[in-house]
Amino acid sequence: MAELILVRHGQANSHATDEDSYDQLSDLGADQARWLGEHLAATNPHFDRVLTGTLQRQVDTAHHMGVTVTTRDPRLNELSYFALAQAAFDAHAIPVPTDPSQFATHLPRVITLWTTGDLPGVPESFDAFAARIVEVLTEQCADAGRTLLVTSGGVIGMALRHVLDLDNTAMARVMLQINNASMHRLSYVHDTLMVAGFNAIPHLDRPDRAHARTYV
Repeated sequence: MAELILVRHGQANSHATDEDSYDQLSDLGADQARWLGEHLAATNPHFDRVLTGTLQRQVDTAHHMGVTVTTRDPRLNELSYFALAQAAFDAHAIPVPTDPSQFATHLPRVITLWTTGDLPGVPESFDAFAARIVEVLTEQCADAGRTLLVTSGGVIGMALRHVLDLDNTAMARVMLQINNASMHRLSYVHDTLMVAGFNAIPHLDRPDRAHARTYV
């Protein structure tokens, strides 16, 4: 049996307006990652492999968790949200969100346009994004043991779309619910990849950490 534990990075720079400035953990994001690492160390700390993407917020999350990264795999990098949002504005006059509350309506619209090929000039097609996520999941299922994958919300949403056969609107809604520094467990049993856990944040259950339960 193979067990894959996907972790979303800690809170990044939520005030960013481009990919580069977003790609850094906030102080709270570092705390979220550290608390998650402490929880894992106290429960089931062993991983046979630890993968991250190559984005700084992903690598730093693993560092603050206290785990040793065995592979940095660019296939675990996030979709280019800012580029998608700009393309949606340029081609369809859809305003770019200026407040986190606007993401709930903005993201599904952008994802729909992306899936239908109606966002010209974006750095990656939807099909290419989907293919690389499925590819890395399939590879990790080939080896028994526990694999930790520190990645991003869009990647986790795509993984769940693949496993649960979600439509794209449902995938976008799932993505909106993924907490920073949350855990998502996939089990590969009898040649089938199944969801064993979604959006777990046991390290943030304490009342004094309620402020640390964030989505953006």
